[in-house]
Amino acid sequence: MSVNELRSLLDQVPDTRELVLRRQATWAPVLDAWRDAREDAAEAYLSWRVRRDAGSYAAYRAAQDREDAAQDALAR
Repeated sequence: MSVNELRSLLDQVPDTRELVLRRQATWAPVLDAWRDAREDAAEAYLSWRVRRDAGSYAAYRAAQDREDAAQDALAR
């Protein structure tokens, strides 16, 4: 699947604005979302450091973008 085909496919998925959390939500679901995203980004970074390939770098950057978005939401 090409990048353009994947983008086209993902553009068709509606954004429901729902948070999907890995752990049971506490009193602060936005904080939980940030913690999940931070852990994912750290794991993806370590994976990229080991593999050093384009796919693992893209996964790391996507996880880092998710962490940044969660941090912005937490700041609001």
